[in-house]
Amino acid sequence: METFLIRALQLVMSLSLLVIVHEGGHFLFARLFKTRVEKFCLFFDPWFTLFKFKPKNSETEYGIGWLPLGGYVKIAGMIDESMDTEQMKQPMKPWEFRAKPAWQRLLIMIGGVLFNFLLALFIYSMILFTWGDEYIPVQKVPLGMDFNETAKAVGFRDGDVLISADGVALERMGGDLLTAIVDARQVTVLRDGEEASIYIPEDMMNRLLADSARFADFRYPYVIDSIPAGTPAALAGLQPGDSIIQLNGKNISFSDFEEDKAQRRQNNATHELLLTYVRNGVTDTLTVTTDSLYNIGVYARTRTAQLLPVVKKEYSFFASFPAGVTLGVNTLKGYVGQMKYLFSKEGAKQLGGFGTIGSIFPATWDWHQFWYMTAFLSIILAFMNILPIPALDGGHVLFLIYEIVARRKPSDKFMERAQMVGMFLLFGLLIWANFNDILRFFF
Repeated sequence: METFLIRALQLVMSLSLLVIVHEGGHFLFARLFKTRVEKFCLFFDPWFTLFKFKPKNSETEYGIGWLPLGGYVKIAGMIDESMDTEQMKQPMKPWEFRAKPAWQRLLIMIGGVLFNFLLALFIYSMILFTWGDEYIPVQKVPLGMDFNETAKAVGFRDGDVLISADGVALERMGGDLLTAIVDARQVTVLRDGEEASIYIPEDMMNRLLADSARFADFRYPYVIDSIPAGTPAALAGLQPGDSIIQLNGKNISFSDFEEDKAQRRQNNATHELLLTYVRNGVTDTLTVTTDSLYNIGVYARTRTAQLLPVVKKEYSFFASFPAGVTLGVNTLKGYVGQMKYLFSKEGAKQLGGFGTIGSIFPATWDWHQFWYMTAFLSIILAFMNILPIPALDGGHVLFLIYEIVARRKPSDKFMERAQMVGMFLLFGLLIWANFNDILRFFF
C-alpha cells in the first residue's frame, strides 16, 4: 500500500506540473496577443469544480477540477474541448481567438507543446548539473548480459558482452540501445574472449513485444555481504567481500549461483562445492560442504550498479545546458522511432494507461528519478499533443496550416465535428490503454 501511495503521489505531482506548464504555454501566448482567456483549469471539471477563484479585475477564472486526466484553458472565440458553440454564434469580438491573424493563432496553439519541450530540456540540464550523468558501459561489464528467451532464440547467449550494432558501438543500456539492436542487420558480441556475430530478424521488435520480458540485463557478480558464524561458508574460510566467480570450475554470476542452488535442492545434488573466489585482487579456491538445505550460509550483496564498472560525467552549470538539450533531443528521437511499433498487434497490447505510467516511478522516493521521469513524460506529452489529431493541439495546427496555405478557414461546423471525432478517438484510446492495465494486473 505504501508503494502504491508513493508512486501515486509522484504521478499526480508530475502530471500536475506538466499540465500547468502546458496550459501555461497556451495562456502566455494568448495574453501576448491580447486574446482573452476565460478559464485556466488544472484537471478536468465536468459538472463541478473542486476549487476556483477569479482575481479582481481579471478576465480569467482559475480552478482545479476533480478528474485528473489533463487540464485546459478556455480561450474566447475558439472551438475546443468545452464545445461552447453558442459563443461562436455571436458577432466576433477583437479579443477573441478567431479574430487574430493565423500566425498568432498558430503560436497560441503550439505554445503548450513548446513549453513542455523546453521544460524537459531544462529539467534534463538541471539533472546533469546536480547529479551528473552516471551509467554502466555495456562493453566493460565483466560478466556480460543475461538475455530473455526471444533474444536467445536468435543467437544471443547469457554472458555475451554487447559490442556494436551494424558497426556502431553500443555504449549504455536504455531505449537507444534496444532500438539500435532491433533495427540492425548484425550485432557483434564478445563471447568467451572472441567476437561473434548475431543476425537480427526484421520482426525482432514484434517478437520482443510478444515476449513481454526485458531484452537483457546485467549479470552481477556474487559478492558476499555477510556470513553468520558456524555456517558452512564460515567454516570453509570465506569472508565478507569475497567475490565468487566460479562454481565447480564454471564461470557464474549472481543469477547463476541462485539458480544452481535451487536445482541442487530439487535434485538432491552433491553437498560439496568447489568455489573460486577473489579476495583483495587475489584469486583462490576452496571446497564448501553444504548443509541439509543445500545452503552454504552466506548473504549476498544487493545487485546494484556499485558492483559493476560505472562511468560518471560531471557538468558545470553552463555546460549542463547543451548536454541537456542533446539528451532531450535524443530522447525525443528515440521515442518517435519506437512509435511505429504501436501500430502493430503486439505493440497495441503494450499500450498502457495511468497504471503503467505510475509504475515507471520508483517505489521509494528518489528526486533524481522523479525529475528524470517527469522530463521524459514532458517529452511524451509534447510529442503526443502535436500529433495531427482533431481535439489535440496538432489537429488545430493542421487546420491552421491549411488556412494559411489555402487562405480560407475551415467552417465552424467542420471544426465542431472534427473536435467531436477527435475527442471520441482520444477517449477510445484512453479506455483501451487503461483496459490493458487492468488485464496486466489481473492476468
